[in-house]
Amino acid sequence: MKFRTALLGAAAAFVLAPAAHAERGADGEVKVFYYQAVSTLNAYLSSGTKDVEAGSLVLEPLAGFDQDGQLFPRLAQDIPTVENGGVSADLTSITWKLKEGLLWSDGTPVTSADVKFTYEYCTAPDGGCAQGAKYEGIASIDTPDDLTIVVNFAAPKPYPYQPFTGGTAPILQKAQFESCMGAAAASCVEQNSKPVGTGPFIVTDFKVNDVVTLEANPNYRDASKPAFGKVTIKGGGDALSAASAVMETGEFDYAWNTQINPDQQAQMEAGGKGSFVNAFGTLVERIEINMTDPSPALPEGERSTTKHPHPIFSDPNVRKAMSIAIDRQTLVDIGYGGAGRPTCNLVPAPAYQASDNTACLTQDLEGAKALLEQAGWTDTDGDGIRDKDGKKLSILYQTSVNAVRQDFQALIKGWWNEIGVEVELKSIDASVFFGGDAASPDTFQKFYADVEMYANNFDGTDAEPYMAQYLCDKIPGPENQWQGENINRFCDPAYDALVKELSTTSGIEARGELVKKLNDMLTKDSNIVIPLVDRGRFSAKSNTLDGFVMNSWDTELWNVQDWTRVK
Repeated sequence: MKFRTALLGAAAAFVLAPAAHAERGADGEVKVFYYQAVSTLNAYLSSGTKDVEAGSLVLEPLAGFDQDGQLFPRLAQDIPTVENGGVSADLTSITWKLKEGLLWSDGTPVTSADVKFTYEYCTAPDGGCAQGAKYEGIASIDTPDDLTIVVNFAAPKPYPYQPFTGGTAPILQKAQFESCMGAAAASCVEQNSKPVGTGPFIVTDFKVNDVVTLEANPNYRDASKPAFGKVTIKGGGDALSAASAVMETGEFDYAWNTQINPDQQAQMEAGGKGSFVNAFGTLVERIEINMTDPSPALPEGERSTTKHPHPIFSDPNVRKAMSIAIDRQTLVDIGYGGAGRPTCNLVPAPAYQASDNTACLTQDLEGAKALLEQAGWTDTDGDGIRDKDGKKLSILYQTSVNAVRQDFQALIKGWWNEIGVEVELKSIDASVFFGGDAASPDTFQKFYADVEMYANNFDGTDAEPYMAQYLCDKIPGPENQWQGENINRFCDPAYDALVKELSTTSGIEARGELVKKLNDMLTKDSNIVIPLVDRGRFSAKSNTLDGFVMNSWDTELWNVQDWTRVK
C-alpha cells in the first residue's frame, strides 16, 4: 500500500522560521491571562484546554502543528514519512529520531526511554489518562538506542502521527514520573505542578487555580531563546475582565479565550491598546447529553455511570427534540458575531472531514413538541411541564461561568421551556469545571447533571483521535479517576467498529468520509452531542507583543519561544 497523501506530504517539510533574538531573557516579563485558572501542568491528567496550554510552556511533544495544521518537529529531528524511511512501507510502524543533545531543564539528557515511558504512563491500568485516545492501536514501542523510538502498531496505521504529537501528548521525564504510574498519578502533586520539561520555560511557583510563574529554561535547546525571561499566567475573573486587562488597562500582554459579545469587542478595540486575534479550526461549542443517570439519590460511585441508564435521554426522540428547539443563528448573533458560525457538526473542519449535516440550523419548535408527544411526554396537569409515568420532564443544565455561556443558557432554557421541558441552570467556576479533580462533584468529566455545555477541539487536522474519544472503553468513572474522554457515556459497538476501520484506512478522502459518518452518528443520527457554534479561537493581544501567531490546530502558546517585546 503506497502512503501518499497531501496531508502527510506537507507535514514532512515545514519548519517555522523564527524571529531573531539577541539574548535569552532580554525582554523581561510577559503577562498572560487565562481566566480559567490552571489546575495542573500535566496534560495527561486534564482535558481542560487551559491546563494543556499552560503545561505546553514546559512539556513538549516530538512534533507540533503549525498555524496551518501542518506537522513540524519539536524534539524530533524530522517528520517520519514512507518516503524518508521513517514510516514502514506496510504502515505498521513509525520511527522517530530525537534531536541530539536535548536536555531536560534539570540538565539531564532526554532519551528514547522517556518517550517510551510516556506511553506506559498514559496506558497504565487505573491511571485515568485524559489523553488515552492519542495512544490507540499501539502494540509495542522499541528503543534500539537513546535517540530512536520505534512505535509498532497492531495493524497498518495510515495516519501514524497520533502518539507524541501536539500539545495534548507531551513527553514526560521518566526519572520524575516513574513513581506516578496508574492510580498514583493524581497524587503526585509536586510532579504535576512542577514538571521537569524541555520547553522554553520552567515553573518557579504554582498556586493551583490562581497563578503560575515561570522563568526561562537555562537548558532550552536554542541558546538565544526565549526572549522573555519570565512568564506570569494569571487565572480567575472572567472573559470580560481578561479582555479588558489587555485591551483597556494594558496590564497584560495576552488574554486567552476572550469569549465576549460583539458590542464589547468593538468597544475595546477602539481603545487602540491591542487587537483581537481569531482563527477558525475545530473548536465547537456544544451540549453533551448524559446517557447515564446523574441523580443524587444514587449511591456515590454509581451516579453518572453505566450502571444506571438515563431515565429521560435514553429515548432518541427526546434528544432530537432538544436539538431542533434551538435557534443557533441567534446564539451566534448574541455571543460571537464574526467569531462564530452556527453548526450541526462536532467536526466542522477541515472541509474534507466536514459533514453536509445542516438540518439542525432551522429551529423547529412545533416539530420538537411533536417528537415529545410521540415519546409519551404530555402536559397532563396543565402546568406547562410535560410528564410521563408520574415523572416530570425536568433537567439540570450546567456549564462554566462565562457571560456568553450564561446568555446561551438563558436562551436555550427559554426554548426548552417553550416545548415543555423544565430546566434548572447551574454555572460552575471554570477552574473547577475543567480542572479534572477526581474528588470534585463539579467537573465536566464527572458530569453530575443531565446536560452540559462546553467547547474543545483536537490537535492537528486529522480527527481520528478525537473520534476515538467516544469509544466504549473511554467512559469516565471511579475506576479510572473520572478521566475518560467519552464524557456522555455513549457506547455503540457499531461506532467502535467504524473507528477501528478509520484507523486502518488510507487516503484523505476515504478517511474524511469515515469521519463524516462518525460525526453523524454522534450528532444528527443520535443527538448524543448537540453542536451549537463553530467557534473561532478568539483571544486578545497587546500591541506591544510581537511574534504571536494564532494557531487553531495546537495550543495558542505554540510559539511562545518566538514572542518578543516591540521595541
